[in-house]
Amino acid sequence: MAKCKTDCIERPLSLAFQKLGSVVGRYPYVFLILPLYVAAALGAGFIFLQEREANDIEDQFTPVNGPAKLERAIVVENFPPSEEFSQLRLTSDGTYASLIITGLHGENILTEEAFNNILELDRRVKTITYPMNNGTFLGTSIGGVELKPDSSEIFSAKAVRLFYFLDEEKTMENSDWLDGFLKLFSNYTQQKTVHVSYFTSISRQNEFETNSDSVIPLFSVTYFLAITISILSCLRLDCVRTKVWVAAFGVISAGMAVLASFGLLLFCGMPFAMTVATAPFLILGVGVDDMFIMISCWQKTEVDKAVEVRLAETYKEAGVSITITTLTDVLAFYIGLLTPFRSVQSFCMYTSTALLFCYIFNITFFGACLAFNGRREKGNRHWLTCMRVPDASDDDDKDCCVGGAFDKNTRKEFEMPMDSFFKKYYGPFLTRAWVKVLVCLIYAGYLAVSIYGCFQIQEGLDLKHLAADGSYVGDYYDNEDEFFSDFGPNVMLVIKDENFQYWNSTARKSLDLCLEHFQNLTVADSDIPPISWLHVYVQFRLNAGFDVDNEAQFKSHLTAFLNHSGFSQDVNFMNNHILASRMFVQTVNIRTAIDEKNMLNVFRETAAECRKLQTPIDLIVYHSAFIYFDQYAVIITNTIQNIVVATCVMLVISLLLISNPVCSFWVTFAIASVIVGVAGFMALWDVSLDSVSMINLVICIGFSVDFSAHISYAFVSSEESSVNDKAMDAITKLGYPIVQGAMSTIAGVVVLAAAKSYIFRTFFKIMFLVILYGAIHGIVFIPVFLTFLSTCGQTCSKSHGESKENLHSGINEPQAEIYIKISRIRNMEAHIDPDCY
Repeated sequence: MAKCKTDCIERPLSLAFQKLGSVVGRYPYVFLILPLYVAAALGAGFIFLQEREANDIEDQFTPVNGPAKLERAIVVENFPPSEEFSQLRLTSDGTYASLIITGLHGENILTEEAFNNILELDRRVKTITYPMNNGTFLGTSIGGVELKPDSSEIFSAKAVRLFYFLDEEKTMENSDWLDGFLKLFSNYTQQKTVHVSYFTSISRQNEFETNSDSVIPLFSVTYFLAITISILSCLRLDCVRTKVWVAAFGVISAGMAVLASFGLLLFCGMPFAMTVATAPFLILGVGVDDMFIMISCWQKTEVDKAVEVRLAETYKEAGVSITITTLTDVLAFYIGLLTPFRSVQSFCMYTSTALLFCYIFNITFFGACLAFNGRREKGNRHWLTCMRVPDASDDDDKDCCVGGAFDKNTRKEFEMPMDSFFKKYYGPFLTRAWVKVLVCLIYAGYLAVSIYGCFQIQEGLDLKHLAADGSYVGDYYDNEDEFFSDFGPNVMLVIKDENFQYWNSTARKSLDLCLEHFQNLTVADSDIPPISWLHVYVQFRLNAGFDVDNEAQFKSHLTAFLNHSGFSQDVNFMNNHILASRMFVQTVNIRTAIDEKNMLNVFRETAAECRKLQTPIDLIVYHSAFIYFDQYAVIITNTIQNIVVATCVMLVISLLLISNPVCSFWVTFAIASVIVGVAGFMALWDVSLDSVSMINLVICIGFSVDFSAHISYAFVSSEESSVNDKAMDAITKLGYPIVQGAMSTIAGVVVLAAAKSYIFRTFFKIMFLVILYGAIHGIVFIPVFLTFLSTCGQTCSKSHGESKENLHSGINEPQAEIYIKISRIRNMEAHIDPDCY
């Protein structure tokens, strides 16, 4: 059978790393000090942190080129702000403060005592230096209304909402007044008869900007956890062979990568979104993971060799592994740059750059630390005091006063206890027939629950989640949802066709039909007719006595009508020409994200249908809330796009590195399976599909490749004859590294579970699911599934058997160990023909 060679890239890369390792081992001071200077110099970029912060909610969490933003530009161009204030006609949320007053325990708010409290609250608000002018408007509404039987008269209500709108042109005065309003009610003592929740137009932004402060203390906890887990993972009872200092400096290396990468991008002017605050937690986990690979490979070298030789062999073995790890993870993040959300773009850019620096510092700074540790071990010196201790013998190798024990047969360090567990116990257990059946049943249950969860996914980012837990913003939003969700936004219908003939009866009939289509929508209030200046104008002509079908008469009376009817802001009438006009449709029962999505879609679809009428009507629909609703239009399609592109890229990489197509299929299968699992269970864990969770689903691809490719490749390259033996061989080599890598990554993000912010908790939840299911696929599902396909790996084994006789007789052992290890491989010792895979 013809042999297939895929080491044309790997072999020269391994040799290059071998030379680099030798140089680092020979000159460790250079590679220790230079990265420190680089990190310190680039870290100076943090002086620009405040200047680069990009926390504007609309800019970061809405699609960059969302249709609503283009529609808003059309509205602003045709209907500039007027001195006559109208909340209905605002193109933005406006500048305002608001109170929601509810009766305690759901009691009726329409009582004399309650109203006295409301009037007192209103008086206290107005005692603030209130910028009273023509642009000021006080709005009220009643929620939780009950009507008298067979009557439109209100019987009771549960809430009253007050609005205090300010003149947007008085920026400084407004800022001072809103600050005074927030200060007043932050110190407000709730009354015995009513409950007050408050909100301002700047509240959401203010609360969002303070969110990142809540995770700063958690970073120190994460660093402590990372160092502790690293030290425990590398700890040995041998006072010479233990890797305590190496583990600690591995964590420092990851911290330097965050400092240098973030500083560089801040120097370059890259916006720093709040989502980036989660990146250091992830970088710590991944960086420590790569450290485990290098330490493992170092432990597989012969202790008698010179330090530079051992480090050269370590780099040759581990260099390609961590290179491919970096490649897959960085590619996954760069694919995330395709998203239209700037918060995701910022996160992906900072994280991918940090991973690159983590890789660079691992092969320089950490390599130098490994070299210094090797010199200490070579001199048989104590890990803490650096004093020389007696060599350990077989009889006293557990004495704390001696050290430097190693396996006299292999001339290498002794095997870790966890490696023995996977070899002697777990592997044989997993390959039993009844255990395989049980694993298949468990997987079927996992897949069924995951698919069910996928159909429960909620879309969109609820704006109240941008505030911290316990914030006054959340209280206001909860009351608003409970008492004021019967009526949705009043949607603008903007006719932007300057050639539309309003005086033409046929054109008006088409417009009436169009408005009828909107009013017949289930999300529109059929009892409240659209607010139309044209309808009122047609009625006005009955009293004015002019011909509305005559263009000249229609235009001659229009200005006077607009000035006296309150519709002056609804018609752009210039130079005796109507450039644009607008009407309004009231929506109802918009309570959930699904309702918001459906409303946006049906309004835009209806607008498209109006363009197909006998007299086409070129109109757009707009409301300031549509800026945020636009995320529903792109979130699913963009997430699917990113996942498909990333999966295809990872499939190509796996085909290049694993020449067996069947195992490349299993890698792709594992990616799909993990993504389905994460998406399904995140929905069951109350996580919506939004720009925050989209980040993590992209991450999911990179990590799922890591785990699945390890086992698949190890299975293919195993020289064992039976599929069960191949599976056990793969588990023996990779079981502990997968567990170790998963633990280090989870430790990097686990403290985010205690964060008071939805954004940070969501990051933890999905990362936990990604790592958990990725590891389970790697050490449980994939090994079992591979045993069902006896052809997987036979090609390589057969080819190896045929070509083994052609090896030079002077070679007493295989030319190399496994060459390609996609990520986090600590214990790859399968000796195979390098031409065979």
